[in-house]
Amino acid sequence: MDGRGRYLDNIFIERLWRSLKQDAIYLAEISDGLQARRVIKGSMIFYNTERPHSAFDRQTPDNAYWAGLKERKAA
Repeated sequence: MDGRGRYLDNIFIERLWRSLKQDAIYLAEISDGLQARRVIKGSMIFYNTERPHSAFDRQTPDNAYWAGLKERKAA
């Protein structure tokens, strides 16, 4: 991030928020903060451990992260 307020600074977090809202929040009937917390936590777990991402060659973020650590240790 360069701190100049460019759209590229926020593009990744905006995509995350969009996915979270469309995949979880808009679909759930949330009545209180505790339920919202559970819905968001479940969605983030799914997003990081089960949902493949095109940016990671159809791997989950967890798999891509651990594969990167293994590559660094091997080098």
